Amino acid sequence: MFPMNAWYVACTPDELVEGRPLGRRICGERMVFYRNAQGEVCALEDFCPHRGAPLSLGRVCQGELVCGYHGLVMGCDGRTLSMPGQRVERFAPIRRFAVQERHGFVWVWPGDADRADAAQLPDFEWSGNPEWAHGGGMYHIACDYRLMIDNLMDLTHETYVHATSIGQSEIDETPCETHREGDRVITQRHMAGIQAPPFWQMAMRMNGMDPDQPVDRWQICRFSPPSHVMIDVGVALAGRGGFHAPLEAKTAATVVDFITPEADGSIWYFWGMARRFRPGDAELTARIREGQGRIFAEDREMLERQQLNLQTWPQRRLMTLNIDAGGAHARRILDRLVAAERGEAAAAAA
Repeated sequence: MFPMNAWYVACTPDELVEGRPLGRRICGERMVFYRNAQGEVCALEDFCPHRGAPLSLGRVCQGELVCGYHGLVMGCDGRTLSMPGQRVERFAPIRRFAVQERHGFVWVWPGDADRADAAQLPDFEWSGNPEWAHGGGMYHIACDYRLMIDNLMDLTHETYVHATSIGQSEIDETPCETHREGDRVITQRHMAGIQAPPFWQMAMRMNGMDPDQPVDRWQICRFSPPSHVMIDVGVALAGRGGFHAPLEAKTAATVVDFITPEADGSIWYFWGMARRFRPGDAELTARIREGQGRIFAEDREMLERQQLNLQTWPQRRLMTLNIDAGGAHARRILDRLVAAERGEAAAAAA
């Protein structure tokens, strides 16, 4: 149900604790991640070729992955290097996965490692840019990854799910516009001459702006396959140009959303916010991360309950309205990519 020959965020570098491998299931594949002696991230099947034990229950010694069951040592290429008291020449290799470390994340290609192309990794204006600050976190959520894409591409729900933070009636009252650019989908909404909701009032205050002033607010959601959604959000003093207002007249950020399927019905959700004001203010980064974390926790409850309902009543047909256009376009792109991969696999097997 998801493209396999694509880059997904697997983890953050701080999850790779020295001496301990990290086990994670991604797109249905059980993987183990660790750093080798050169500090490079390696990813293998989480399966010891001796007795099938999870390699993630082992340890990392001098950059080598050691099985925690009988001490078998694996190489980054998936071949067994050694085992106490045993000859290992005939041990079958296990699968390796292509990995890259970029933008403060570890990325993995769950499909054919030989087809992995680092040039296909996305680029972001905020990554590595000293004029920007980024902070975020990760949630494990029991929902289909496409439900999260739907959620992020239709921010109408903010009025109801996030009524005390970023929601306001003007979101309902302002129509959104959706269009495609190849395999990318853009949905946007621009609200003029309104009062900022509580979260943005806090951000304005921290940015030295008067939170009681009327503002123009924008939400520009950008989906790119397999499951990344970047959302330009913010407020500017009314009449100063909205999204295009000069930096001194606005408080703006990019909501960073990397959605990694664990399997059918569950995801690893890496969320964050990159901002271009007061980038060196660690306290502000922490406050924004805390507020954003509460907002996404509200989404988590809604999405998990929605997933349960859809599993309980799978025969029920859902409605698609104009506000659902962004998610609907994204699903069509994903369906086409998955169908193409299955077609290639069928042709190769014939």
